Amino acid sequence: MTETKAWSGKDFADLLGQTGVFVVGEAKSFALGRVMFDEAELLTIVTDPAHRKRGLGMRALAAFHEKAQRLGAATAFLEVSVENSAATALYQRAGWQEAGKRKAYYHLQDGRVVDALVMSRSLAE
Repeated sequence: MTETKAWSGKDFADLLGQTGVFVVGEAKSFALGRVMFDEAELLTIVTDPAHRKRGLGMRALAAFHEKAQRLGAATAFLEVSVENSAATALYQRAGWQEAGKRKAYYHLQDGRVVDALVMSRSLAE
């Protein structure tokens, strides 16, 4: 798995104070997203490592889709490291498709820089 810089409590608090930002999920897995006009962005999705492979990430992702749609988004976007095959597989199972790449987007803890896949998904019913 790709290790990027961890988000701080202040990072989360700052984001949650912005218009259109929301969090959905449960204690062991959640998704943080935002809606601007008719587009949503999945900012992060987190599952407690001790509780992975139990469907919690998929449930948090589904909750993100539902909340973003209720807030008026028709399409959702995200970035994921090209090295994060577990997350990419989750997104693909949930109907996300590759829309492009961002070169040298992630700066990893080991000093490497890797590309991000940009993925999108329709939220239309």
